[in-house]
Amino acid sequence: MKAQDSKIPLACAVLTISDTRTAGDDTSGNLLAENLARAGHDCVRRDIVKANLYDIRRVLSDWIADPDVQVIITSGGTGFAHRHGVPEAVLPLFDREIAGFDALFRQVSYAEIGSSAIQSRAVAGMANRTLVFCLPGSNDACQTAWTHILDEQLDSTHQPCNFATLFRKKESE
Repeated sequence: MKAQDSKIPLACAVLTISDTRTAGDDTSGNLLAENLARAGHDCVRRDIVKANLYDIRRVLSDWIADPDVQVIITSGGTGFAHRHGVPEAVLPLFDREIAGFDALFRQVSYAEIGSSAIQSRAVAGMANRTLVFCLPGSNDACQTAWTHILDEQLDSTHQPCNFATLFRKKESE
């Protein structure tokens, strides 16, 4: 089967990192979950966690170990302020960082917010065969990442390559 033959729906999780958001006002989490659904993916886990290094690692570690989660997208905690510690929380969990994600995100952000893009510490990587994308918390930043990077890279029909095909079952399975 070729990548372009059929679209692979992915099992995704959305984690909002915030000291103030609740399920009732988690607009960036809602935006990400809605984008995933529109693209044909399933949001199988969703949570909000305080901006605490160990709480973030606990939730991410549980989801990374869960065979039912293929992709995790976080929003919040990637800025330069003191409380923004998502990169410090997640980088030790990665088996492999997706080199270039941070630079590409800042490039597309620069077109929208100018030099403020330099303060973004968005990161992405693979941990235990789970893709993890850590985005800023603003709705605009989440939509920018979705529109310019994630929508295509989570689409198994996107050519010449994408991350979704990493989850295609082997012919022998």
